[in-house]
Amino acid sequence: MATQNAPGPLTGGQLVLGTIALSLATFMNVLDTSIANVSIPAISGDLGVSSSQGTWVITSFAVANAISVPLTGWLTERFGAVRLFISSILLFVLASWLCGMAPTLEFLLAARVLQGAVAGPMIPLSQSLLLSSYPSAKSSMALALWGMTTLVAPVMGPILGGWISDNYQWPWIFYINIPVGIAAAYATWLIYAKRETATQRKPIDTVGLALLVLWVGSLQVMLDKGKELDWFNSSTIVVLALVALVSFCFFVIWEITEEHPVVDLTLFKRINFTGGVVAISVGYGLFFGNLVILPQWLQIHLGYTATEAGLVLAPVGLFAILLSPVIGKTLPRLDARWVVTVSFLLFALVFLMRSHFNTLVDTRTLMIPTFLQGVPMSMFFIPLTAIILSGLPPSRIPAAAGLSNFVRITCGAVGTSISTTMWENRITLHHAQLTEHLTPYDPTFNASVQTLNQLGMSTPQANGYIDRLVTQQSAMLGANDIFWISAVLFVLMISMVWITRPMKGGGGADAAAGAH
Repeated sequence: MATQNAPGPLTGGQLVLGTIALSLATFMNVLDTSIANVSIPAISGDLGVSSSQGTWVITSFAVANAISVPLTGWLTERFGAVRLFISSILLFVLASWLCGMAPTLEFLLAARVLQGAVAGPMIPLSQSLLLSSYPSAKSSMALALWGMTTLVAPVMGPILGGWISDNYQWPWIFYINIPVGIAAAYATWLIYAKRETATQRKPIDTVGLALLVLWVGSLQVMLDKGKELDWFNSSTIVVLALVALVSFCFFVIWEITEEHPVVDLTLFKRINFTGGVVAISVGYGLFFGNLVILPQWLQIHLGYTATEAGLVLAPVGLFAILLSPVIGKTLPRLDARWVVTVSFLLFALVFLMRSHFNTLVDTRTLMIPTFLQGVPMSMFFIPLTAIILSGLPPSRIPAAAGLSNFVRITCGAVGTSISTTMWENRITLHHAQLTEHLTPYDPTFNASVQTLNQLGMSTPQANGYIDRLVTQQSAMLGANDIFWISAVLFVLMISMVWITRPMKGGGGADAAAGAH
């Protein structure tokens, strides 16, 4: 069993190379959660399956990833942080190659399960290794650099995936991971090989692991397939929900009484951990849910291409990249809770601006809130992660990072499912309300039909044209509702930030003290 003391921070070129290597691995991982989404039609067509079957390419990765993320703490204690991180990268590269080579859907799904499973520990371990690389006084800068990749990658994924699918073949969305992963693994080994963490052989909590797989797997499949199967009108979704609920209850009871739990739920006894995790997870769920709706609205109802919709969203990363180092540098002198409060208020302002969009909105108007959103994004991950990890001893940093990332990723899936379902329901409601007066007895409707008749349309064609206009307006009003609700929820979430306690030393100085 390793007993070495925690190494000191890195300096000079080693610090730069280590930061780049860890950031590359994180970017590759997060990118892969969203890059395949826009390529599903191409994958389905090439493999000769339906689009609904093709969506299992996303679901299989998400389920395996969600199960493995909270295991990071236990796996780190058993194998060591550096060894686990490098092994995860190399296995991710292997799984990516297998995905690209897949001759059938079944083969592709098996490779995606492997890819999702080995990807789980990469994000929390990159976070903890990066924190251990910097002096405690500069831990906020480390969190800033880590946060940039986590924020920008989900936005870049659909853009890059769409471009590759349009100009090359879909396997290249997986092949691009190979050179990036090999470079990141090699650089990480060069820098961190002698900085391995202590290990200990704890008994395997097989019951806790089985319950984790059962409830997380059931929940993730339910979230991914709920809309397709009409949610609780489907017996499949009802069964999945019951299995997830019952196994989750047993999981919690078992883990809090188990001597060597597979997931350390006692972290939730810390008010900073609990408040920070709830705030970052719900906030991420709102952000991710809106990130899915906006491009769909632009493509389906406003006639934007996938590339054009991606370009409208691309500027969101500009201010995030520019301001994250500034936030990281100044955070130690600030109360992180105030920084998060400003972030949530700015998020609310951005969504409030979007709630006033109409069907005639031009690209410039669309991009103004997108540019502005980069500002609260830069103030979101860094202070909340600092709050979550503040005051934790070295041995608990990987477990805390794994558990907080697990809750955040799960809330992202929940946010996506809720947002898309609510949007469809609101479209149906607004469509019904708008068509109440579109009857042969309404003078305005009759005048519109007559005008279209004079332009050369038959009456059925005129009715169809008017119905398309109504559907377009309904989609806009439904999206506006989602944006407005998101703005209100961001304001309400500020209360969770203020149940946490101020960190010793301010900002992020204390956040990674335990990493050294």
